[in-house]
Amino acid sequence: MADPERTPDGRHVIVDGRKWRATDPLIPEERRSELQSILMAWRREVRRTRGAPESRRGVQAAKVALGERGTPWWEQTEDERRRRWEADVARPGGED
Repeated sequence: MADPERTPDGRHVIVDGRKWRATDPLIPEERRSELQSILMAWRREVRRTRGAPESRRGVQAAKVALGERGTPWWEQTEDERRRRWEADVARPGGED
């Protein structure tokens, strides 16, 4: 799968003509992969629970850790960014 188009400043990706905040590029590959796995598990949980609030909170937490929601990563210091992606993000059902 090809990487999505990015805006010139690299802060957003363009998917089907819509602009979305890009994942923080400073996140180490291993942690980014782990957070994306957690995000996908929460998205499956949202589908399974038909949008239960707990499931939606899990998606939100994963997206914030990835830098795709919350304070934009380009407005944070490197220390703030590191604390954000290193924070514990629970998996559905308490899996870790």
